Amino acid sequence: MMNFTHYQDETAPLDLAGLGSGPFNLSLAALLDSLPELKVRFFDKRPAFGWHPGLMLPGAHMQTSCLKDLVTAVQPTSRWSFLSFLVEKGRFYSFLATEKMVISRSEFVEYMNWVAENLESLQFDSQIREVSFEEGSFVLRSDKEKVKARNLCLGTGKVPCIPDCARALVGRHCFHASELMTRQPDLRNKKVAVIGGGQTGAEVFLNCLREQWGKADEIQWISRRASFEPLDESPFTNEYFTPGYVSRFLSLPEEKKETIVKYQKLASDGITPAYLLEIYRELYDRTYLSRSQVNWKLLPDRTLTAMSESSSGFYDLKLTNSLSSEDEVLSADIVILCTGFQNLLPRYLEPIQSRLNLDEHQRFKLSSSFAVDWDGPDNRSIYAVNAGLHSHGIAEPQLSLTAWRSASIINDLTKREVFSISQPGSLIGW
Repeated sequence: MMNFTHYQDETAPLDLAGLGSGPFNLSLAALLDSLPELKVRFFDKRPAFGWHPGLMLPGAHMQTSCLKDLVTAVQPTSRWSFLSFLVEKGRFYSFLATEKMVISRSEFVEYMNWVAENLESLQFDSQIREVSFEEGSFVLRSDKEKVKARNLCLGTGKVPCIPDCARALVGRHCFHASELMTRQPDLRNKKVAVIGGGQTGAEVFLNCLREQWGKADEIQWISRRASFEPLDESPFTNEYFTPGYVSRFLSLPEEKKETIVKYQKLASDGITPAYLLEIYRELYDRTYLSRSQVNWKLLPDRTLTAMSESSSGFYDLKLTNSLSSEDEVLSADIVILCTGFQNLLPRYLEPIQSRLNLDEHQRFKLSSSFAVDWDGPDNRSIYAVNAGLHSHGIAEPQLSLTAWRSASIINDLTKREVFSISQPGSLIGW
């Protein structure tokens, strides 16, 4: 990895500075690699690339095709495609023999890490503390340096979403699932509560059941959803994850967008059907064949409304059963919160926050090309990735349109069509 400590000339601002190097900014960096005339750099506080290391659970798979990688949708000949990765690693023919298009999460992380290790525009161990706007340029300050840039792309990711009633209790035995594999908790002889009915909740429940962290005494899987519901990955639903649908969605009134996003939830936030079947078969075998001594409870249609810690060290969880309209109380030694992630304005934006035109929920107002609405010069842009569920729809936080979004940003940045992002008409008349 190139050392950029003394790379930036104060008099020559970067064309684009990226904050964060998660999958979305990594895609942008990979596509920009084909434009050497642009001076770009991506800053990340971590020592090396990583993608939710705490969620790298055994058996975890992606929910999208491996062709929806960082670049292929707009630049299939790119050096940084998943197919290029397979060839360079000497596993192309073996991969074909697996006959799979959806790969393990660990292999996709290995692919992204390979890209990150070979791109010279990424600078790790560089936490940007503050972004200001001075004399026509953005000024980024870290503990090590000050860098100027004409444009920004914000990609520092979301933060764990913690239920209000659990905030004061987060600690050694109550924690977000994003920390699970880095914590490696001891669940032996413990009563465990898994909160959340999405894919992560399913993966945590099954790995607890299979004694990944020791043999628990009881595992309780709690979900607000009416049941443990499958991801809708049917072909017509997948049309939501196309540029044509996003373009149509952009033109809708804000109140209508919110209703549609809620309706489409299971298009992106359900449990993979194959994984549901695996869980059900496991429970069948344990109930009727192996007579497993691990107790388990499936508790859908319950909302966690209150939580407290008893004098004996247990957590008391108050649940509202939507089906019966009754309150229920259960106890647990360990609480694992599989409650997703949320967007918060990064602290480094405080010096320019008053110049951002946010909506009533303190969210970015984004253009079709993911540019943030702000009161700065027209030739200075702030782009944001993974921050437009409310504006661009259900596909925005997903990997499905990663390359297309990056290409849209690059076209807007350069004011020319570097990448063709127009697509033929959909099979559906939106």
